Amino acid sequence: MPEPEATGTERNTASPGTTPDSPPPTGGLSPRSVAAWVLVALIGAIGWGVLALSRGEEISAAWLLAAALGSYAIGYRFYARFISDRVLKVDKTRATPAERLDNGVDFHPTDRRVLFGHHFAAVAGAGPLVGPVLAAQMGYLPGTIWIVAGVIFAGAVQDMVTLFFSTRRDGRSLGQMARDEIGPVGGAAALIAVFAIMIILLAVLALVIVNALAHSPWGVFSIGMTIPIALFMGVYLRVLRPGRVTEVSVIGVALLLLAIVAGGWVAESSFASTFTLEKETLVVWMIVYGFIASVLPVWMLLAPRDYLSTFMKVGTIALMALGVVLAMPTLKMPAVTDFAARGDGPVFAGSMFPFVFITIACGALSGFHSLVSSGTTPKMIQKETQVRVIGYGAMLTESFVAVMAIIAACIIEPGLFFAVNSPAGVVGTTVETASQAVTNFGFAISPEALAQAAKDVEETSLLSRTGGAPTFALGMSQIFSSVIGGAGMKAFWYHFAIMFEALFILTTVDAGTRVGRFMLQDTLGNVHKSFKDISWKPGVWLASAVVVGGWGYFLWVGVKDPLGGINQLFPLFGIANQLLAAVALAVCTTLLVKSGRLKWAWVTGVPLAWDVAVTLTASYQKIFSDDVKVGFFAQRDKYQTGIDAGKVLPPAKNMDEMHTVVTNATVDGALSALFALLVIVVLLDAGRTCFKAISSPESIRLSEVPWTESKIVAPAGLIPTAEERAELAASGLDSGGGRAKEPVA
Repeated sequence: MPEPEATGTERNTASPGTTPDSPPPTGGLSPRSVAAWVLVALIGAIGWGVLALSRGEEISAAWLLAAALGSYAIGYRFYARFISDRVLKVDKTRATPAERLDNGVDFHPTDRRVLFGHHFAAVAGAGPLVGPVLAAQMGYLPGTIWIVAGVIFAGAVQDMVTLFFSTRRDGRSLGQMARDEIGPVGGAAALIAVFAIMIILLAVLALVIVNALAHSPWGVFSIGMTIPIALFMGVYLRVLRPGRVTEVSVIGVALLLLAIVAGGWVAESSFASTFTLEKETLVVWMIVYGFIASVLPVWMLLAPRDYLSTFMKVGTIALMALGVVLAMPTLKMPAVTDFAARGDGPVFAGSMFPFVFITIACGALSGFHSLVSSGTTPKMIQKETQVRVIGYGAMLTESFVAVMAIIAACIIEPGLFFAVNSPAGVVGTTVETASQAVTNFGFAISPEALAQAAKDVEETSLLSRTGGAPTFALGMSQIFSSVIGGAGMKAFWYHFAIMFEALFILTTVDAGTRVGRFMLQDTLGNVHKSFKDISWKPGVWLASAVVVGGWGYFLWVGVKDPLGGINQLFPLFGIANQLLAAVALAVCTTLLVKSGRLKWAWVTGVPLAWDVAVTLTASYQKIFSDDVKVGFFAQRDKYQTGIDAGKVLPPAKNMDEMHTVVTNATVDGALSALFALLVIVVLLDAGRTCFKAISSPESIRLSEVPWTESKIVAPAGLIPTAEERAELAASGLDSGGGRAKEPVA
């Protein structure tokens, strides 16, 4: 299609019949609403007060829950609405790409409830489950503050604003928007950085799934069954019973619960061996699945599967929160540990600033989300007014997952936490050596207690089960067993949690693969115009094969060689993700300035400045630190010196592994430097573009598509307001919305 014309003014962002500075249509609060919101604010404030003022004593995890939920409610109701109405000026009369370009494959207007499920499932991967668990090394308070404040003022803002601007540009990818709006230099750097980082993130997420499902017939069967269930739901909604979202939801959830229960039966049956897969086999199946999910129409598999998994994700986390309220577990971890100041923690090295922010990543601010917000979601959203509930709301939901993860990590005994999350080189391989090592950290736990903890969940050992997932499962099993079944159910809930985490992450991999395909097609479209049509079959197949081949290669190497391959990229996961967020926030800030919203540029500019300060500081330390526990090149020099002297240094067991460590550290350092350099180029070019927009606004052009009137009627939120219900009824539509029906003559 021809390149759309646009100007550098804000006139295209306002609804017909209004001016850009017209006040948005907002209703005042009734006295009852004022009283309700004051109560919500008080609950949140009291929760924060208890957390901040407690000194040494154990407090209930319910206070942490109250602080988070109260803050989320205030942030969504007031700050998100301010951004949506005042800053972005969302336009309900403007047709979205899903409506204008509907082709039933990638562009398809999707019920906002289904799309919320898809978007949440696509963005909520390993990060909110794993990052907060690891960050608990610093204590529960630093991580909790960043998770809640970070999502309200940075993470959810990034997701919503990116979704809005991509929707205004036919759903273009983040990298392509950077090229179109910032310029060829910064755009090229962004395209390279975004695509390379995404391949690494997908490979890391996939490795977590493979490790969780290997030799687990229950997990493999239950998660495998979500695919045919999703296909059935897709056909049901598209062909059999169009628009019957509630109906298909009930059927889908019932089938999902049956699949979970049946997974336990399969694990105890003669079919267990069929579903007991090696890691290499899982890699092959994941690559095949990733390719198929990327090329099939989005309504057939991806959207219904993500929607289905969201029921399990949100339902499990909600039940976990209810369990916290009922069981009232206490936070065993101190508010702030000594490791926060010293920076020598056994779980990860580095001081609280910047590494607690890098480690938490997805729970507060995630660059990966911007890829989904400029990937699948803008091609499916019915109305611009839904960016608030889908972009901001889904990110708040993920942040709540992170809050539950930090609760799960902090209600177990600190001694057990460090025994589980510290590497074998630190705590040894026996309960006796682990007990002694943990005692040296200042957190006592007996060998008998460590052995009993493993026995309770029917594991041979819990020592050095690093990565965060086992710790989250331990915390979840403790909460659920306190409410349902007692200690005898701990093993069941532990293995349920492991399977839950695998499902949580898999939906990010399939959606991420499709987003990577869009991104690559956008990039190749600059060379060959046919690729700009993201539904052009040869382009779809080629780009999908390249993306799954990229992350599949690193995944295969990581599975085959535990000391090399993808494992070398784990230290880069948090840094790369936050650098990606810097690119997204830079693009959003540039677009706010270029579109005449300079006075509101602080909305994304402030979190951008914070993210850049944190991430570049972490990158600098990882590259140049002399501490071998922190600096990549310092680690490389240590092991290279050992090789030169003919010595084998732990954790290596022979010279081959010594060379592998050297290679890993070199690649880590080089990639850290490359990513940081590319992001700096993007930031400098974005600054140049913003200065030009301010000094010579008449010379600015936007790639925003022209306004087209929307024929779709749909609510802005998950629950229609009274006004929206009346509008739907007048248009002959149910609560799902759709194209207004023509009156019968």
